[in-house]
Amino acid sequence: MRGWVWLVAEKPFGFDLESACILEERLHRHFREEQIFRIDHYLGKSMVQNVLVFRFANLMFEPLWNRNYVDHIQISHNEARGIEERAGFYDGVGTMRDMIQSHLLQMLTLVAMEPPPSLDAEALRDEKVKVLRSIRPIPRQAVHAHAFRAQYRGGDTKGGKARGYLEEPGVGRNSTTETYAALKLYIDNWRWRNVPFYLRTGKRMAGTSSMIGIRFKHPPQQLFRQTAIEQLKPNWILLNIQPNECVRVEIQIKQEGLEMRTQTERLDASSCAIGSSQIDAYEGLILDIIAGDHSLFLRSDEVSWAWQVVDPVLKLWATERDYIQTYPAGSWGPREATRLFDRDDQDWRNDLEG
Repeated sequence: MRGWVWLVAEKPFGFDLESACILEERLHRHFREEQIFRIDHYLGKSMVQNVLVFRFANLMFEPLWNRNYVDHIQISHNEARGIEERAGFYDGVGTMRDMIQSHLLQMLTLVAMEPPPSLDAEALRDEKVKVLRSIRPIPRQAVHAHAFRAQYRGGDTKGGKARGYLEEPGVGRNSTTETYAALKLYIDNWRWRNVPFYLRTGKRMAGTSSMIGIRFKHPPQQLFRQTAIEQLKPNWILLNIQPNECVRVEIQIKQEGLEMRTQTERLDASSCAIGSSQIDAYEGLILDIIAGDHSLFLRSDEVSWAWQVVDPVLKLWATERDYIQTYPAGSWGPREATRLFDRDDQDWRNDLEG
């Protein structure tokens, strides 16, 4: 009776680019690439997979999904909880490695990729790798213009008073490990040239949410220049991943009354009000492993290119151990992170409500 031998590995896939390459070399001493399943559990979430359906099964959005109409894209993961009992792991890793290098970059590839010729695993992963390869490298001297880090201090949360990161059990008193990180990236290809992608994640935030926000450019305003409308608010497409799955489109309509004024109308998918009944992300991924389907698993070159995106930032941060910005627990993070935005009218979208 013949069987098969597969290796299932879960992130982190290395600590930096160098260690990731060493890990891959050792894995391939004993296993072929097709035997290795690298799990990023975010790819098992129903709404993350729904990004592909939303983009490629709805022709009406495809003409707008490019640099001509999109102002910027935000991808965020916020957690109300702190590090809990994970200090032994977290204090040596930080949120850039824990979240941005893996989960958020994976979401970026799904939002930005070109339509694959099929949903075959290799076709899908080829397009994701093309996105990672097209991300503009961040030179060492430009790191502070593209990346921001901070650490939560004590503050008031919905659950009461919360201690700061340095007061958590197992955390070094002089630790500069970041619990908040924001990153600005550009994808240098025909579709996305000069459109900023803002990635943000943090712990002890004001709420828990994971969301992809696509903000569109302002329309020409000559039509409304002699009206009471001072400035039209932009349109958004919001893909909320957790705590509740939701697809929302924000448009502008006229307010009731005699004056020409606008208000934001929110068009929610009918499923937004329904509690999630999806199977656990890991359960779905394990079923894919049993079936031998690599579509939702990372390929070796995908891991390498993802590390190349964040490695310059991590290397510079490793040399700056004297000081780190802080933000109060229970807030939406440090206001200083807004310096990453290209223009004053851009700001963080914290959740579905704004």
